[in-house]
Amino acid sequence: MAILETVVIAFWAMLPAYVPNNAAVLAGGGQPIDGGRTWDDKRVLGDGKTWRGTAAGIAAGLALAGVLTLLADDVSGALGFSVPAFEPLAALGLAAGAMLGDILASFLKRRTGRERGAMFPGLDQLDFVVVSLPLTALLATEWFFEWFTWDVILVVVVLTPVLHVTTNAIAYKLGLKDEPW
Repeated sequence: MAILETVVIAFWAMLPAYVPNNAAVLAGGGQPIDGGRTWDDKRVLGDGKTWRGTAAGIAAGLALAGVLTLLADDVSGALGFSVPAFEPLAALGLAAGAMLGDILASFLKRRTGRERGAMFPGLDQLDFVVVSLPLTALLATEWFFEWFTWDVILVVVVLTPVLHVTTNAIAYKLGLKDEPW
């Protein structure tokens, strides 16, 4: 597989996991998932993790996977190589796994004394990848191993932090985020 093909497949396959956290920021607010509960005098998750944002994020990832599936044949023909159409359980694993990864990262941030929005290098950039890939492998095993070769996974691990930092900086400049990370 050529490097450009690998990068395109990695980006395309991860889009349903890349979009949910951004959609959650736009649609967030409302009741926090932790209901304001504390553990050892620290919030369990914090106000930034809400039911509305989580549902909107998962819905956005699923919707995008549906659109990409409709476009997959035409895009594959135009590119000269195949990009994935998403099985429903693969889409669910990517979208829900991304949101769960972000929620678990918030839990870890609170346990380490970091406040909402505080930087946690590495975790901030890869939290959703670390959960979405195994969840997708569990829910849609054949689909996962067809598309997520070792080369694709390597590109995802390298590309994701770059995309994360870039999109967060853009969201900060647009006033959608309070911090640029």
